[in-house]
Amino acid sequence: MIESGRPRHRRRSGPGKVVRLSPVILTVVIASLAYTTPPELAFSRLLPAAPALAAAMWPVLPTVLLGTVCLFLMIGLSLVFPDLGTWWTAAGIVAVTVAAAYGSHLRLQRERTLFQVRLVADAAQQVVLSPMPRRIGRIEIESLYLAAAAEARIGGDFYEVVDTPYGVRLLIGDVRGKGLPAVGAAAAIVNAFREAAYGEADMVNVARRLDASSTRYNAAFPPEGPMERFATALLVEIPHEGRRIDILNCGHPPPLLLTHGNLRVLETATPSPLLSLAELIGDQYSVDTFDFAPDDLLLLYTDGIAEARARDGEFFPLAAWMRRQPPTPPNELLTALHRDLLRYSRGRLDDDIAALAVRLCEP
Repeated sequence: MIESGRPRHRRRSGPGKVVRLSPVILTVVIASLAYTTPPELAFSRLLPAAPALAAAMWPVLPTVLLGTVCLFLMIGLSLVFPDLGTWWTAAGIVAVTVAAAYGSHLRLQRERTLFQVRLVADAAQQVVLSPMPRRIGRIEIESLYLAAAAEARIGGDFYEVVDTPYGVRLLIGDVRGKGLPAVGAAAAIVNAFREAAYGEADMVNVARRLDASSTRYNAAFPPEGPMERFATALLVEIPHEGRRIDILNCGHPPPLLLTHGNLRVLETATPSPLLSLAELIGDQYSVDTFDFAPDDLLLLYTDGIAEARARDGEFFPLAAWMRRQPPTPPNELLTALHRDLLRYSRGRLDDDIAALAVRLCEP
């Protein structure tokens, strides 16, 4: 399922019941081996391993209880085999159990801290990637977001869609950098777009306002190190009745347009400056116009998709993949893209990924 306007994350399977019960299984196995094998093998000396393993996945109290069970098992085994060195092993069980309980306590503290950080990231997500409509008039829209790090909730990629008097306007882009500064820069650009898309009839003026907002943010929160912080961005305007699309590309990967099995890469004739770099290289923006007919499928994406690598280092063949896709609704296209990307990269993404799929429906 893809939630329009909300990030989609790779799910990691939890440890599962068998893994969570592994300390108990280990205890039973060690105790059984200690009882059924000659005393010289001394399998009972492995009992401290059980509470040590429990500390990695259990709370403090169950860890202590398991250590106590191991201690009583050791005492019981000593009644059957008097020469096991009971007191040395019992002391080891007690020491490991105390250390394991403390380790479990520290782990739970870190997990609570990580949970709070994720709550903050979720709040940032709502600012940058707010929910958006799946359909505006005749235009169907779906979105996809994948964070490169499994623990991350959001990165520097961003997108937005607004319905304006001038048509449906879309924005997709990528801030250079990682972490909260990149998220803040993305939020500044997206918020500026939400205002400018309604207030400016000309997309060139929209782009200038995005550049100004990005420049102000970078001045207020300068990046660490000598490298400048900038962003690529792609602005798209689709009239409500369709027929054409206008594209203003600020250094972003060109969108792909699938028309009845024919793929077209919508390259811009004159590249526009990246956001935050207009003062350095000039603010000459250009808008390119392309045909957009009913059932045409438009894919906007960030470079994390085209640069996803297989184990042998080969990049994901996005254009070839897109050319093979049958006529399909936007949500099915992004479902297939999500599946095939993770399969191609073996679940390891080097960069965040964002994509918008757009289709014009018949009147």
